[in-house]
Amino acid sequence: MGSDVFFVLVGAILVFAMHGGFAFLEVGTVREKNQVNALVKILGDFAVSVTAYFLIGYLIAYGTDFFSSADDLVSYEDESGQGFGLVKFFFLATFAAAIPAIISGGIAERMRFVPQILAVVVLVALAYPFFEGIVWNGNYGIQDWLTDNFDNPFNDFAGSVVVHAVGGWIALGAVLQLGARRGRYGPDGRINGIPPSSIPWLALGSWLLCVGWFGFNVMSAQSLEGVSGLVAMNSLMAMVGGIIAALIAGRGDPGFIHNGALAGLVAVCAGSNVMHPIGSFAVGAIAGVVFVYGFEFCQKRLKVDDVLGVWPLHGLCGAWGGIAAGIFGLTSLGGLGGVSFMSQLIGTLGGVVFALAVGLAVYGVLKAVMGIRLSPEDEDRGADLSIHRISSHPESDLKA
Repeated sequence: MGSDVFFVLVGAILVFAMHGGFAFLEVGTVREKNQVNALVKILGDFAVSVTAYFLIGYLIAYGTDFFSSADDLVSYEDESGQGFGLVKFFFLATFAAAIPAIISGGIAERMRFVPQILAVVVLVALAYPFFEGIVWNGNYGIQDWLTDNFDNPFNDFAGSVVVHAVGGWIALGAVLQLGARRGRYGPDGRINGIPPSSIPWLALGSWLLCVGWFGFNVMSAQSLEGVSGLVAMNSLMAMVGGIIAALIAGRGDPGFIHNGALAGLVAVCAGSNVMHPIGSFAVGAIAGVVFVYGFEFCQKRLKVDDVLGVWPLHGLCGAWGGIAAGIFGLTSLGGLGGVSFMSQLIGTLGGVVFALAVGLAVYGVLKAVMGIRLSPEDEDRGADLSIHRISSHPESDLKA
């Protein structure tokens, strides 16, 4: 059991490191006047998320609380008393904290700080664990119903839907309630370009996420006995498939290429335990294309100002991954089987509908009660100075 404790602990640390990737991906994408806000949001949201998940969320998802003696806690799910259940909480808490980290990229540059913290509490304490418990703990008998009717439960090994699609579709609801950044669209509806502030920071964020993702996927086995090299191989192949497809579809655009890697990894999470590596490459490649054209469709046609493209990246590619597991996981396509297309379709659509409704409701209520958007003057000044009273280059503040 001690080896499993260490195994899951390493996975938790790797996924925690991914939050640095979320931060720098946003830092490199937003304008310089909003970089400090991006860093503070991700770290602050992480702390609030873990606290909310510790106090309420984990109980809702798994029926377990931590209000007992330390002696009882170290023996939770671990007869040896080495605290396996505690590192399991750490691991799953980093997943829960990914929800606001995903949302952060969509609402960047114009969201007020306190309403976002309140949204994080509601989302991580109540909404996310409700759906997480259905899929990963069999709550409310929905997985049993899918098995009875379609032979197999909904398979989401590492969270294409539970984490990514749910986070992406909640983000869409938040962005719709928030509205576009000032100046993003002209009076005639034409889009005005707002270039990334730093391609190197954006690229660093992508690299950090890619490295940590192997903890996200492989360590989802939650034991050394259950670990599978197939999950690692599938993650790798989906990642490179996403990169190559985004490289071609995005015509060499560095933002698309670095997000293409993430699109492939988002999509492979659900079926990484059952798909063939060639199938994973195809799933990742399709996800890369989905992101490129989904981002352009979102920004140019729908006029939805999703700053980092988190809805196409996590929402659409996550949903594609959930459904793809029911296609490329079939033995007829080289997979290991144990999946059903209908279960994957129903589980995915259920997550999408749930998440969009939650996003519209939570941010809609906050908008009505206290307002969620910076004033025009604060938005023009930038969230760094308006909220945190310091810029990313404090020496320049003194000179000004």
